[in-house]
Amino acid sequence: MGVLYLASLLTGIGCMLILDRRFRLFFWHDPLAAMIITSLGTVLFLFWDLAGIATGIFLRGDSIIATGIVLAPEMPIEEPVFLIFLVLCIMVVYTSAVRLLGLRTRDRA
Repeated sequence: MGVLYLASLLTGIGCMLILDRRFRLFFWHDPLAAMIITSLGTVLFLFWDLAGIATGIFLRGDSIIATGIVLAPEMPIEEPVFLIFLVLCIMVVYTSAVRLLGLRTRDRA
């Protein structure tokens, strides 16, 4: 039970990558750019988390679905995985919206 949250995040990442592959939105459209954006976005959010932890805003709660493994004080191992999932979701939604809006304007022309 202690890996349920981590397994859910990894499943979510897998599902987003399958969706991405189907429509060639982000990683399957430009893998190098996607890797750079995902890395930079994740690092940015990690710095945000570290600032929140340092100021006492972000705290790690105990949960039976989490592994309990921490990378740093108040930083569970699930956090970077969640941030990768978050960046991936944002970029898949963004590239989907850009594609849909592009199709819409192309149809009007």
